[in-house]
Amino acid sequence: MYNAHIELDSISPSGRRLITSVLTYPRIVHAEFMTHRAFARNAASSRAIPFSKMVKMVQYNPFIPIKWGAEQKGMQTGDDLSAEQEDICLNNWLEARDKAVELATDMHETGLHKSICNRLLEPFSWITVIVTATEFANFFRLRCHEHAEIHIQKIAYMWRDAIRQSKPTPLGVGAWHLPFIKQEDGALPLEILAQISTARSARVSYLTHDGTRDIAKDLDLFTKLIEGSGFGHYSPHEHIAQANADPYVYSGPFRGWDQFRKRFVLENLTTPLHYKGDV
Repeated sequence: MYNAHIELDSISPSGRRLITSVLTYPRIVHAEFMTHRAFARNAASSRAIPFSKMVKMVQYNPFIPIKWGAEQKGMQTGDDLSAEQEDICLNNWLEARDKAVELATDMHETGLHKSICNRLLEPFSWITVIVTATEFANFFRLRCHEHAEIHIQKIAYMWRDAIRQSKPTPLGVGAWHLPFIKQEDGALPLEILAQISTARSARVSYLTHDGTRDIAKDLDLFTKLIEGSGFGHYSPHEHIAQANADPYVYSGPFRGWDQFRKRFVLENLTTPLHYKGDV
């Protein structure tokens, strides 16, 4: 299930590379990934994935640690356990998975919402994340390192290799970086394509990137993102950007690019649109 896919790789006239990637890695290291704040990202949510789908994922393709290291002081594991000890740990890990599935299923059958039931399954699950950034050096310096936690280390090396093998597409000033827009989407106005790209970036929360294209549904989702909860859900807008000629000024976490999110005057609103009282 480890995967590092470069969805779109663009370079601005100022030489700033903007890369959108789709990463899959163990959910247990997602909190560590989230400490890197130079990234725009959207992740598949346990609240949104149907319970039956979550159960199937952990039953048929569970996350299993890639190393069973001995206990020792500090955050790094010691030497590998013996073959016999590893067998015990693997059996116990899978037994814990089975018990988690059993208990989560019991709770779901009582009528409990999937957003709680799915939480019990998270230690055995994977997470898919869309990430867009211009700044990568700090992440790779820390995570492509022998002292990094082994599971985030693995995806870090895979991601770095994928970026090194990718060739960016040069874009002129004002040209758009539009993830998930394909040639078959046709010659629509760029502003509409930006909305479609935003909606498709949001869909990772529901794991619905299945190759199906429905522009009407994408535009409907874009509208819902703008109006959501009275605040708007603007994180998916962060993956879309226009190239500029300045390599130093930030727009959100990007340099050399103007982030689509910043076009919306209410993107950083701290109270709902319908709220009439004091802050």
